[in-house]
Amino acid sequence: MPYVSIRVAGILTRDQKKNIVQGVTNVIAEAADKPKESILIFIDEESRENIAKGGLLLDE
Repeated sequence: MPYVSIRVAGILTRDQKKNIVQGVTNVIAEAADKPKESILIFIDEESRENIAKGGLLLDE
C-alpha cells in the first residue's frame, strides 16, 4: 500500500487538496502500477511561523 505524506507551509483550500490528491494518486497508480484504492495520502498544513529557510521564518 503506497503511503504519501505532503507537508505544506500555510493552508490549502479544499479544492486545492482535491486537485493535489487526484494528481498524486494518478501518478503513483501509473508509475507504481498500484490500484488507486490502495494509495493513502496525508496532507499536513504547517504554520509559516514554524518553518524557516535561510535563517528566517517564512512569515517574516
